[in-house]
Amino acid sequence: MRLPTMTVLSLSVLAALTLAGCSNSSTPANAPASSTSAPAPHQEGKNATSSAPLTSAALSKRLLNESDLGEGYTPKTADSAQHDDVTVLGCPALEKLGGDAAAGGSLNFPRQAKASFAYAGGSDSEVSEELYSDTAQKLSQGIAKIYDAMTSCPKYQVVSGSAPVEVTTQKVPTVQLGDERWSQLLTFTVGGRSSVVKQTAVRTGTIVVLVSGSPALVDAHVEKALDKARADR
Repeated sequence: MRLPTMTVLSLSVLAALTLAGCSNSSTPANAPASSTSAPAPHQEGKNATSSAPLTSAALSKRLLNESDLGEGYTPKTADSAQHDDVTVLGCPALEKLGGDAAAGGSLNFPRQAKASFAYAGGSDSEVSEELYSDTAQKLSQGIAKIYDAMTSCPKYQVVSGSAPVEVTTQKVPTVQLGDERWSQLLTFTVGGRSSVVKQTAVRTGTIVVLVSGSPALVDAHVEKALDKARADR
């Protein structure tokens, strides 16, 4: 069974929690599922992204849309609700960052664009794409810090209001895309019902592409999202 509302809440909350302490941090030594070396953005050849960060308006033009995804996809409206009073239990790497940053549910990069879709092609699934832009160094440090914190504990609990959610995480390999890449599977369980979500992030120059949702849909669209995000427009 899917738990779409709780899944989206948990993912955004955990990302906001971890990025609260990222702005001046150094890249952890064991960044999950990332490349061992990251070439400079100008070395990407004909598909290179600009060395300058893109604006949110420019990023929004590079998001996947229904025509890119194919039949069966319906855009979802953004969730405008604020998620306060969120607590993470059983994971020191997340606990020490505190819960004050959990409202809002966005990664802490100022230039960003997002799109979400429901897929009714045989199973009601969801996929979302988020694009972020900043200097290559800030993106690399910030995303590595997120994934290290979220996968540092194989199991922990997120409490929002009165609804505790059990979260388990697993690093998974991803195809060699972009300059750096990270991927994980998260299982959210509440009231005996579980939902599995895959998150794959790829940095290409000054852009990070983050695709989340049903594992099969993430695998089907991440490369397509990356190609569109770094297209020279």
